[in-house]
Amino acid sequence: MVTRDTSSISVNMVVAREKTKEEIIKNIKWVLEDKIKPSVAQHNGVINFISFEDGVVKLEMAGRCSGCPMSKYTLQQSVEGMLKHYVPEVHTIVSEDDEGAKEQGYTPYYPSAYEM
Repeated sequence: MVTRDTSSISVNMVVAREKTKEEIIKNIKWVLEDKIKPSVAQHNGVINFISFEDGVVKLEMAGRCSGCPMSKYTLQQSVEGMLKHYVPEVHTIVSEDDEGAKEQGYTPYYPSAYEM
């Protein structure tokens, strides 16, 4: 039987620690501000952070995103994928429309293919 003396071997181990809820929220907000909001703003839309709890991010669809039929698609296909990529603690995204958008003069955005 062959034995190996490992007493002089130095092993550098990186122990990953869990992020705090505050760190996760900070990362979520960074992705929203830096990666998502500029694109959404091109259509006069706004996506606001509401909360993060147990892997679920709650967002508010505001501006022209509020009530827009494409906002749910954008949320699921773009926003959710990007948040999950940059913040692996995110598992699900839910949204609610800004109830005050209409009073602020916003109407839902409709891509030109849907305009009549």
